[in-house]
Amino acid sequence: MLSKEQKARIIENNRHKPEDTGSPEVQIALLSERINSLTEHFGTHKKDFTSRVGLMRLVGKRKRLLAYLKREDPSRYEALIQKLNLRK
Repeated sequence: MLSKEQKARIIENNRHKPEDTGSPEVQIALLSERINSLTEHFGTHKKDFTSRVGLMRLVGKRKRLLAYLKREDPSRYEALIQKLNLRK
């Protein structure tokens, strides 16, 4: 789980306006952080299949948000994947 401080830092780094908390960039950044923390969790807990299902849901949601952003504004999509280092 993300602490309030981590969540606030991620929102601060990815928002467009001061009151922005729900833009696709912010949502994708928050999901990416949760995905990364769950991936580390599976290094020590290899048989935690319930959490693995949750991880797959998060990955699917992030994938849909990325597809939406790419379709609506390709320049913001490119900037975000560079910033979050999502593609190689």
